[in-house]
This record gives sequence, structure tokens and C-alpha cells, in this order.
Amino acid sequence: MAGADAVPLHIAIVMDGNRRWARERHLPAIAGHRAGVETIRRTLRHARERGVRYLTLYSFSTENWRREPAEVEGLMRLLEETILRETDTLVRDGVRLRVIGRVGELSERLQGAIARAVRATEGGRDTMTIAFNYGGRAEIVDAVRAIVRGGVAADAIDEATIAAHLYAPDIPDPDLFIRTGGELRASNFLLWQVAYAEMWATPVLWPEFSVKDLDEAIAAFGSRERRFGR
Repeated sequence: MAGADAVPLHIAIVMDGNRRWARERHLPAIAGHRAGVETIRRTLRHARERGVRYLTLYSFSTENWRREPAEVEGLMRLLEETILRETDTLVRDGVRLRVIGRVGELSERLQGAIARAVRATEGGRDTMTIAFNYGGRAEIVDAVRAIVRGGVAADAIDEATIAAHLYAPDIPDPDLFIRTGGELRASNFLLWQVAYAEMWATPVLWPEFSVKDLDEAIAAFGSRERRFGR
């Protein structure tokens, strides 16, 4: 058992339910995503207060390009707006921002905003990672391509080799994987990294996810015995 007072070092979250939240209120989808940004703020703050050092959030998947163009464009604008607005706060609070995914496929303007925020926050003690234009399978494909380009012999490739070529090899694997919105699937998120993560799901839609919900997830984590295949 992890221990009743155990706190995960790294929490990964699939932030599901923004569009349903908006639909229930007869609002455009982007209104749900904007409400979800407020949830990120309080979740990050409370997670750090509890002692969580790494928080990784699934924001936009490689499959999300199939959504309505207006929603996709709105999400791109929202990420840029949020980065520009929140960077100074992250610096002040000592939070390092990371963005993982196929960032090179985003607009040059958005890539520039991301790069500036990452540089500005690089001295942070704790880390918030945004998975944007991200897919777990795509990450593994990109890692394999990097290994091949590096000329590593096939017999020399092991799990450590692959792990070292993932998007953020310096970040420890998640201890706790949270999914909001009532679904029970991984949705192509951190497929390599969550191999031994504890899973916790809630029907609560992401914009309504509260600090109480986060505390419940952390308590569930502390009640479990982590076996790591043993």
C-alpha cells in the first residue's frame, strides 16, 4: 500500500468534458474550453499545495484536428492567449512550463509563443506539462525515428533507449492517471509512461472538477498497493 498520506509525485490528467459542459449550457464548444482553463489554474495550485511536483494535462490530441474548424482555430487561439496571460504568473510561482507533442506542426506564431514561455519559466521548481497536438502512439513513433536516425544498433535498443527518446525524458512517469468526464479509456495519452500508473476516473466534467475531487483521487492513490508487475 502506498500509505494513507502518500502523494503522487506526478499526476497526469485527461481533461474530458469541456464540450459536454458547454453543450449542456447551450454554449459554443470554445466556452467549455475556456472554462476548463480556470480548472487548470485551481488544479495546478492545489496539486502543488499537496506536494505534487509534476502535472501533465492532455489538451489537444493529434486526432482533434478532425473537429470542426472553428473549434480547432479557437483552441489554437486559446492556447496562445493563455500562455501570454499566464507566463508571468508561472514565473512568479516557480512553475516550469513544458509543451509536448508535434509542436512543429503548429503555426509559427504559436510555436514562438510556446518557445518564449518555456524559456521564461525554465527555472521553475515544479513542472506543468501541456500535451498539445499530442498522441501516445505518435510519440513512440517519433522516438523510434530518432533512434534510427541516431544509428543505434537494433540489438542495443532496450526500454531505456526508447524512454530516453520520448518527448520529455527528464520527467518521471506518472504515478496517478486521472480521467474526468466519465469515460474509461486511455485515449492515446502517455501510453508508454502510464504502464504502472494508478488509474482514477470520475463522471465530473472537467470544468467542474474541484479541489475536493483532486483530494479524492489522491486519497484513492494512497489507499492502493503499488506492485509494478511483482
